[in-house]
Amino acid sequence: MTVDIKAGKRTVSPFRFDNVGSFLRPQALKNARAAFAEGNLSEAELKKIEDESIVELIEKQKEVGLQVITDGEFRRSWWHLDFMWGLNGVEKRLIEKGYRFNDEETRPETASLTGKISGENHPFVDHFKFVHAFATDGVVARQTIPAPAQFLSELQRAENKKLTEQIYPDQDELLADIAKAYQTVILDLYNEGCRSVQLDDCTWGMCCDTHYWAARQDDANVEGVGELFLHVNNLALQNLPEDLVVTTHVCRGNYHSTWASSGGYDPIAEILFEKENVSAFYLEFDTERAGDFSPLQHVSEDKLVVLGLFSSKTGELENKEEIKARIEEAAKYVDLDRLCISPQCGFASTEEGNILTEEQQWNKLRLIKDVADEIWG
Repeated sequence: MTVDIKAGKRTVSPFRFDNVGSFLRPQALKNARAAFAEGNLSEAELKKIEDESIVELIEKQKEVGLQVITDGEFRRSWWHLDFMWGLNGVEKRLIEKGYRFNDEETRPETASLTGKISGENHPFVDHFKFVHAFATDGVVARQTIPAPAQFLSELQRAENKKLTEQIYPDQDELLADIAKAYQTVILDLYNEGCRSVQLDDCTWGMCCDTHYWAARQDDANVEGVGELFLHVNNLALQNLPEDLVVTTHVCRGNYHSTWASSGGYDPIAEILFEKENVSAFYLEFDTERAGDFSPLQHVSEDKLVVLGLFSSKTGELENKEEIKARIEEAAKYVDLDRLCISPQCGFASTEEGNILTEEQQWNKLRLIKDVADEIWG
């Protein structure tokens, strides 16, 4: 969809004051999920607690003034793997090591292939239907899912690569099936009323990190890998309905308040910002690890930028005047009409959540709204 970038007030997402999607899980929900995993709670009982927690969350999102509501990813353990496990031909698998973050390692889980990939009957469609029932005039329901490139990256990690190549010896067939599966899910969501889809994507953050390239055991480079990720993402976005807004969130890792990659957007700016067929980019800019704003000059003029200037990793509130100065700086590269603001990532990309309280989470969002109101009215 082409977003009206001249409108002073956003009427479709992204909005001036926006959010990336996930929220801290309340303790009652954490307890229920643990009880279910131990066999002490039925699936129906867990769903009831999930439903109640999500209803309460939606009310709070509306209270702080968000114009987009999500389920906070409360039915998920991971921001990305649960979606992948919901595709046909994919299974959950335990491996030796988890993802390595700056000073922590995650649970050792992955998504592996059992056969050809397809997207029929994905559980996220019912998850969206539940949230959509609470959408009202001026408040839309959004579905967040990992980008196709993120799924491709998972299938290509060392623990999965051999199995992936056994099932898909032809990489073009793999890319085509990933794209087709995504289109199936996205169109099923659309048919249930979804008009806002967000593709969460850590692959670009890794491409910006020099340590990532130094650790690789092959001759791959950012141009080749970047073009591959761009291709599979754009392939999945072909021929979607005109009134469906698809945005993407670029991340450098968000687990228990730690991070996975570092580096400015320069290496991928011309590939991603000029060529990916989305309406807006949600970009991490909360620390120096994201570099300066100059790569924004490559964002094509028909796209919006949501500046992730506020950290979801800490409860400490940012200084308003410093934030305003940074927005003014970013506006040298992207017109103020095309800018919005949000946290740099969700508050709980995995069910562990970041290290802050729920009160701090909501205070952070109230601050972002205050800044947005003062700048855009």
